[in-house]
Amino acid sequence: MSDVEAYIDALEPSERKDAFLQFRDAILAALPEGFEEAMNYGMIGYVVPHRLYPKGYHCSPKLPLPFANLVLRKDIITFYHMGLYADPAILSWFEKEFVELTGKKPDMGKSCIRFKKTTPIPFQLIGSLMQKISPEQWIEQYEAAFLKK
Repeated sequence: MSDVEAYIDALEPSERKDAFLQFRDAILAALPEGFEEAMNYGMIGYVVPHRLYPKGYHCSPKLPLPFANLVLRKDIITFYHMGLYADPAILSWFEKEFVELTGKKPDMGKSCIRFKKTTPIPFQLIGSLMQKISPEQWIEQYEAAFLKK
């Protein structure tokens, strides 16, 4: 059993667990080639593996380069997507599409979107968001935005 499967098996059955699993399925169905699913910081992570980016994450080079994370805590699904933080055009596109699809503003932090029990989850939009950035594009954006020159 993988660490991701163990994490999922440990989740308490709930309405949000079902939505969480649908969320994960939407990510996996749209995940660009090269990204890998792995446990990352206690969450399900979608990372650029060392085979594509040997330098790893600058904060901890032994870790692969993080791109997105998904976690379920206390019936709140939280999705972290670094493209929302690093690319203002993607953030603007996402916020606009979210409102059009759900009629609500997304509950967001700098790189996270929180889905409480009453928040609709636009799974198709999540898939589209995942397809906006390839691993190669993310490496380029990451190095430009987060590494000192």
